[in-house]
Amino acid sequence: MSERDPLLARDANDANTPQKNSKNVRVGPLDISRSTRYGILAGIWTATFLSALNQTLVPTMLPSISSEFNKSNQASWLGTAYLLATCTFTPLYGRLSNVLGRKGANQTALLFAGLGVLMCGLSRSMETLILARFLAGIGGGGLMTTSSIIVSDMYSLRSRGLTQGIASVFNGLGLGFGGPLGGLITDWLGWRWAFLIQIPIFFVSYTLTSINLNYVTEGAGKNPKEILRRIDYFGSGSLMLAVGSTLVFLSVRYNETLPWSHPAVIVSLIFAIIFAITFVFVEFRVAREPVLAPFLLKQRIPVLVGMSNFLVATCNFSIVYFFPMWFQTVMMTNASTAGLHLMPNSFSMSTGSVFAGWMMHKTGRYKAINLIFGAFPFIGATLIYTLREDAGPIRSWFSIVPLGFGNAVVLQTMLIALLVHLPEDCMAVGTGFRQLFRGVGQVGGVAVSSAIFQSRLEKELRARIHTPDADDLIKRIRQSARLVQTLPPDLRRMAQDSYAISLKSVFFFAACSTLLAYIVRLPIPDSHLDHGPRRKKTVDSESQPSTTPSSTLPETPFESDDEETRTPNTPEEDVLTPGGTSRLRRLSTYEDAQAMISDLEHDREENEGHAVQKRPHRQTV
Repeated sequence: MSERDPLLARDANDANTPQKNSKNVRVGPLDISRSTRYGILAGIWTATFLSALNQTLVPTMLPSISSEFNKSNQASWLGTAYLLATCTFTPLYGRLSNVLGRKGANQTALLFAGLGVLMCGLSRSMETLILARFLAGIGGGGLMTTSSIIVSDMYSLRSRGLTQGIASVFNGLGLGFGGPLGGLITDWLGWRWAFLIQIPIFFVSYTLTSINLNYVTEGAGKNPKEILRRIDYFGSGSLMLAVGSTLVFLSVRYNETLPWSHPAVIVSLIFAIIFAITFVFVEFRVAREPVLAPFLLKQRIPVLVGMSNFLVATCNFSIVYFFPMWFQTVMMTNASTAGLHLMPNSFSMSTGSVFAGWMMHKTGRYKAINLIFGAFPFIGATLIYTLREDAGPIRSWFSIVPLGFGNAVVLQTMLIALLVHLPEDCMAVGTGFRQLFRGVGQVGGVAVSSAIFQSRLEKELRARIHTPDADDLIKRIRQSARLVQTLPPDLRRMAQDSYAISLKSVFFFAACSTLLAYIVRLPIPDSHLDHGPRRKKTVDSESQPSTTPSSTLPETPFESDDEETRTPNTPEEDVLTPGGTSRLRRLSTYEDAQAMISDLEHDREENEGHAVQKRPHRQTV
């Protein structure tokens, strides 16, 4: 609203009244029609569902994929490549939303995800399939972030909670149906169709956003070149190379069982160390807006929460990626049945999230429920570790329930614990800090557990099989999990026992991870949520726009792109450029979905405050 706009709305039939929905006028996100808003939500939530689906689609398909390419020992890359891309490229989509606009950023992510999924279905080698999964991961993380940004644009603070809750349902459905759907389609049509069948749905999402996602945003994206220049390319790149080199080392040393003296092992290990040191140096001394907020590493609570999230994600993904294999290789079920065993985990995670939120709302505390229900993941991992081949249906289907429920409670309570112990202007940065540790833990969970599994499997097979062609047979069993069902009874029994012991090693690793996470969380103090950080905009002032000066709000990518402006409440530090001059460093540029929401809230409050200050007083009759 400008100074010339009347306070009282004119008659809609007045010919002099400008029509907001005119083809020549592009309206803002709060002014679009209900049908347009629903069309946008249908488009972005369809893509969100597909992104979540692709995270859990692969585990039940691994035996079939690895059997076709005879490279079971490389199968873990199908999971780690996707997660590595998601972890590394998600921070960039906050900036792209300013440079390309909401529609451009969302459709860029959609094109990467769709292209990657299409390449997965058409891949003729394991290497091409891994590359395709990496491309799909680049888009998958962006779809999650841009979806949250768009919802934040279109809804007020009061309505956004319910809308984000509905969005989480689509995310949960994708995670829950990924495993069963992948197994069912693999048994019915073949694993390639599990990817190819998604392409029409990607096209539907693209069409819906193309038609409806045309509103304009009043952002601070002043100069696209300036915004792109401020992205922490060196930090993101060195992080990706450090984690990627570590994955290569684990693969060639344990999955390929190459000796320590092999050049590939030595080079990958050296690169992993070099890039890790480079990442730390860039984040602490070079990057203007680092992916990682270095100042949080000096505080006890954020470090403990980050360690907990890393270990929780490691435990969760270690079991999610290997639990279906137990039923396929040890209990000899088909892929669809193996995938269905992940459904209780998805439902229990949804229930745990709602329960944790309800309990914290009722009691105003998080420590007690964390201590009680935070032990559930260890109980669940222990139950899975003690599974036997002759376990009954109750034990087989519901052992994973405590794991999902407990991990959901932990993630919710640890987010609140982190935000309570941070200043108000550091909430977005703290959320990104937490998400970065969680993302690295997801990649590490798949990679480390795969290394443990392959190393132990080779050892157990060599201890049992002593036929003349033992080396070739062991190699084929490791490379093709489905070969186990076709072996003669005596060899099949040996292979089943080897797989059982190897998978139990992974489950033991997961149990140790979640137990260590529980111990790490013990020193985190309790705090009454009513005394935590409060928004400057209280409930009583929601009916009246805030007039808080912009100088009291934290600097975010949506509020200021002036590098020379120092915001009082935003911790910054001076660093030296190569030329010896001093410049400012911001906290972090890591903009995950929740961080973007916090930034947009502050931006909207500031804009409303300026609008009230500029609006002239008028008399009405």
